[in-house]
Amino acid sequence: MRTEDFDFDLPRESIAQAPASPRDAARLLVVGEDLQDRIVRDLPRCLRPGDLLVVNDTRVIPSRLFGRRGAAQIEVTLTEPAPGGLAARWRAFARPARKLRLGEEVEFGPGFAARVAAKEDGGAVILDFELDAEGLRAALARHGAMPLPPYIRRPRGGESRDREDYQTLFAARDGAVAAPTAGLHFTPELLQALEARGVGRATVTLHVGAGTFLPVTAEDPRDHRMHGETGEITEQAAEAINGARAADGRIVAVGSTALRLLESAADDACRVRPFAGSTDIFILPGYRFRTADLMLTNFHLPRSTLFMLVCAFAGTAPMTRAYAHAIHAGYRFYSYGDACLLHRAEPS
Repeated sequence: MRTEDFDFDLPRESIAQAPASPRDAARLLVVGEDLQDRIVRDLPRCLRPGDLLVVNDTRVIPSRLFGRRGAAQIEVTLTEPAPGGLAARWRAFARPARKLRLGEEVEFGPGFAARVAAKEDGGAVILDFELDAEGLRAALARHGAMPLPPYIRRPRGGESRDREDYQTLFAARDGAVAAPTAGLHFTPELLQALEARGVGRATVTLHVGAGTFLPVTAEDPRDHRMHGETGEITEQAAEAINGARAADGRIVAVGSTALRLLESAADDACRVRPFAGSTDIFILPGYRFRTADLMLTNFHLPRSTLFMLVCAFAGTAPMTRAYAHAIHAGYRFYSYGDACLLHRAEPS
């Protein structure tokens, strides 16, 4: 297995710069025994009564900050809490990191500053904020911008619409620095239609980290190191998931984040256990899934851990054909793009 096996050419014009409006008007490519061109609004007709959606309720925080160290301009993107939680201490990428020295203060606004506690490789720093949790949330709301991925082109500071566009309907628990983008396609009307169809819903939490955007640079993807992300599956959610499977319902993971969390919590009997902690699970072709039967996801970057995951789930050859079809048919890729509904390939 080589990283180059998961490479493909994608025209720049295929990269979505804004979501579909309304959200459930996005296109949907169903990948199973054949390919079906649908729209997200058709999802209830693609599922059966008794199926169960598993959605991620993490909420993206406006973690991109623009500050100053003296006369120097510094851009910072918070990536994950360091020991100490949401308040006090965060790991961050800083540009230009070379201008920062240990102990220096970066000011982001009146009464809002952080001190450089440590420097790490690759432009990462550890920042200490002199605020409690509520104070930091309020300061980020005033001064922060949404941490859009670099392929979405925006002016400095972003656009106000992204505060809503880059947040899912399920967002409830602060902590992500990237959106679980499969969830961006849902509307209240779609949820009502799914409920009327008899499709259930369980909620889990995985706070998506910036590592989701890191490319795989190793020649062998098995040498790639995944960053840990904090997640939780409550006892109630685990019971709903196991109950649906026991009743012959299918588990539909909404996004790679939900799928990775489910697999992290599954035991050898394929039952999902309550879970609270960090996961760095990296799923490659050859992996035997224990939980989801279907997966709703967006179209991902070449050579990415996410494209490798969907190849593991639906098969490398089917996904290669599906992506070639999507590019030819004008599907929109990445975070604000269209979706695909994948049926799990039977293990060979």
